Amino acid sequence: MPASSALAVIVLAAGKGTRMKSSRAKVLHEVFFRPMLHHVLDAVQPLRAVKTIVIVGHQGDRVEQAISTFPVTCVEQHEQLGTGHAVLCAKAELADFSGTVLVLCGDSPLLQSHHLQEMLETHHQSGAALTIMTTRLDQPTGYGRIISNQEGAVQAIVEEKDASSQQRRIKEINAGLYCVEKEFLFTALNRVTRDNSQKEMYLTDIVGIAVADGVTVGRYEHPVPFQVLGVNSRVELALAHGEIRQRRNRELLAAGITMYDPASITVAPTVEISPDCTLTERITILGASRLGARCRIGAGVVLDNADIGPDAEIGANSVLSGCSIKAGARVQPLTACVSEEGPGAASG
Repeated sequence: MPASSALAVIVLAAGKGTRMKSSRAKVLHEVFFRPMLHHVLDAVQPLRAVKTIVIVGHQGDRVEQAISTFPVTCVEQHEQLGTGHAVLCAKAELADFSGTVLVLCGDSPLLQSHHLQEMLETHHQSGAALTIMTTRLDQPTGYGRIISNQEGAVQAIVEEKDASSQQRRIKEINAGLYCVEKEFLFTALNRVTRDNSQKEMYLTDIVGIAVADGVTVGRYEHPVPFQVLGVNSRVELALAHGEIRQRRNRELLAAGITMYDPASITVAPTVEISPDCTLTERITILGASRLGARCRIGAGVVLDNADIGPDAEIGANSVLSGCSIKAGARVQPLTACVSEEGPGAASG
């Protein structure tokens, strides 16, 4: 079945996330200052899909409000009956669409656009009706296993709770992303049952249906397992935050910013820093802060909505919030400057 160049995206974001132990929907938990769902939608946007559908459920109104600035359509999954059922909820929205559907999860904030593009290219080049993203883990507990035949062709995905002891030893796991031709997708979903331990419609069952029908199933093996794993706990939330913070710091370093200890520095994505600034260590810069060229920021400094002029120096362990510092100024260590009126209300 040849793949079409037209693309639609379905993002699954209906779950509660019980392991987060929170009253907030999982996809609304922040990773590096933004809801994790924002990072997923950021990764999808460069793919230029003709339609992006977000499946909402738990706290659906809040989720929809949180992504109101994105060009997406929200569809509610009224009952949480599994991933297959969630995708089926998008059928009406895609009634007039013909092409490839990319299905991914809203709790995977570390996904990057270029890997999604590589997966789509693999799918199109193979002519498969269905391509699944896989990766390999030394500790695959909790993930669906990829069942392959002796030739290495994908035969099925078996969920952990339904896997045999031998299948649980398989290290190649389902990453939860699928490129699938729309015509096959909804035809197959109409045949998926809830005959499993969870009594849910598993999206993974379309793999077995494809194999049984003699339909080609391809795979794209993600080279960086950490980037495709979902955030299901506070520990994983912290790890994801750290990874995106490091990406931000690498971008700043490449843009001409010096950092003595990048691992101890946090610079929010809304901050503007000019070239040749020096950030020493244990620094946090938040909000709409701006740093002019050649600033030097001492150890332990916190800047929040601060406007720092060129060639200024901020002494160690200072806290500046809503303040402006003139070009070339020297702020002594342990200085506190807090203004509710924003930058320009105070100067050094």
